[in-house]
Amino acid sequence: MPVRATKRGAQRTPLGGDHDVVVCGASFGGLAVARELRGSGARVLVLDRYEIGERQTSACAAPTEWLTNLGLGPSILQTFDDIVVHRPERTYRWNLPWTFSTFDYRELCALLAAQGDFTFETAKVDGITRGTVHTVHTDRGDLRAPLVVDALGWRRVLAEGADAVQPPEARLSRGLEVHPRAGGSDLELWLDPKYIGPGYSWAFPAGDEVRVGVGSFDPRRHVKDPTVRLATDLGVDSVGYQGNWIPHRLRPATGGGVFYVGDSAGHCLPTTAEGIRTALYFGLACGRELRRVIEGTQTREQALDRYGSFSDDHKWAFEWLLRVQTMVSAVNRYPAMDTTLRVMSRPRMTRWAFTHYLNITPPSFALHEGRPWSAARWRPPVAA
Repeated sequence: MPVRATKRGAQRTPLGGDHDVVVCGASFGGLAVARELRGSGARVLVLDRYEIGERQTSACAAPTEWLTNLGLGPSILQTFDDIVVHRPERTYRWNLPWTFSTFDYRELCALLAAQGDFTFETAKVDGITRGTVHTVHTDRGDLRAPLVVDALGWRRVLAEGADAVQPPEARLSRGLEVHPRAGGSDLELWLDPKYIGPGYSWAFPAGDEVRVGVGSFDPRRHVKDPTVRLATDLGVDSVGYQGNWIPHRLRPATGGGVFYVGDSAGHCLPTTAEGIRTALYFGLACGRELRRVIEGTQTREQALDRYGSFSDDHKWAFEWLLRVQTMVSAVNRYPAMDTTLRVMSRPRMTRWAFTHYLNITPPSFALHEGRPWSAARWRPPVAA
């Protein structure tokens, strides 16, 4: 369980001291790293500007088996067997070979944090001085650790020089959604230029609310007006705004002796903008490498090389999905998109495409016996 040593506001005390691992960022990726260090004996400090689970960062949906394999099932709000895709003149329904679930962000983060053994502090991370032992600079003081993880998101706060590219020059999409009180039974997507051309729109039911939003692959395209338009068309209120930048290009997962996880490494799948299971996946991989350093079976440099190579091994999948994203942007206004969706609607094609899509970061990796990668078809577990 995480331990809090100080309070917020005026009662916050200065931070300092030496640690074995400092994890900057307490969302999916950072908490997954900390989870893998439980029982290692390491002095682990996790930092974030906000309390754990305080700031929802996405529509909060993931393949169900990823959630259950990590013991996060109690956070699930609604589960879907199908995806419904809307075009201006036709609607398609795809039956998935696996299920997708929306979940409660605060509860999921609490469940994941409970699987770790670390100290948590609220602090704004400002930068790092690199060395054999790094110094992490925060608004509450300086912290020292030989192992530092940046899981702070697309800003890549601990990067330096040309590696810290910011929007709109960075390879980022932008998204905005509203969270009205409403219900629904379908996981819905819109590939409809009425809302956005280079991108897509969505409505994800999650218990007593529905998460309605628009994402643009072009960072220069604003998405507030299309989001309001979609909410109006669905007959729901435009309330509970939440927006974010979304990486759509893989970036180096190591640099300057620092490990990068989640959005800070571009671990967000292009086309779909799915970044939760990838953050969990690469967070687990990073945490397992750090654990070997703590246990003395490899050096920090070896861990950096192994984790960096592990992330790079997935580059081909990210690049293929980026090509698909580019194609969607190019043909979304034309009949060719309907032709593509009709082909995708064939049950055999749907099974093939979504099985391979899931296998980019397979849910079995959440289990210690799980394989890190397989080109073979993933099959769901057989019920006892």
